[in-house]
Amino acid sequence: MSGGAPRPGLRTPAWLWGPVVLQMALIFIASSIPNLGGLPGGMSDKSGHAIGYGILGGVFLRALARGDAKKVTWGRAALALLFAVLYGISDEFHQSFVPGRSPDPLDVLADGIGAALGIAIGGAARAWAILGFSPSSRRHH
Repeated sequence: MSGGAPRPGLRTPAWLWGPVVLQMALIFIASSIPNLGGLPGGMSDKSGHAIGYGILGGVFLRALARGDAKKVTWGRAALALLFAVLYGISDEFHQSFVPGRSPDPLDVLADGIGAALGIAIGGAARAWAILGFSPSSRRHH
């Protein structure tokens, strides 16, 4: 296909929302582990939250923009952040039922910061696409 047209099937609900559901499931599974202990490489708990929710914020934004970086807007970015933070709050509530785990408002703060960073990367992708710096726009000499 030419002209940067999307390939068939890349804008289906499963393709757009599957990564969101997968990341939410991974977060839920990690939160279900009693006495999780330390993270790999000596990473702090808050760093783990920020990374997990950075991914979640990014994939929420991707889904809301229908997989098109040029459709990233402030409104979609705000909605992606809201969804990620609400999921973070629900995850902390979930942890209150897991032995050895407890809810922590600072975890929600780390979730929000991570989600905002993931969404900011999506905003950078939008600027990149609008400026024409995409693989499909490269000119061969």
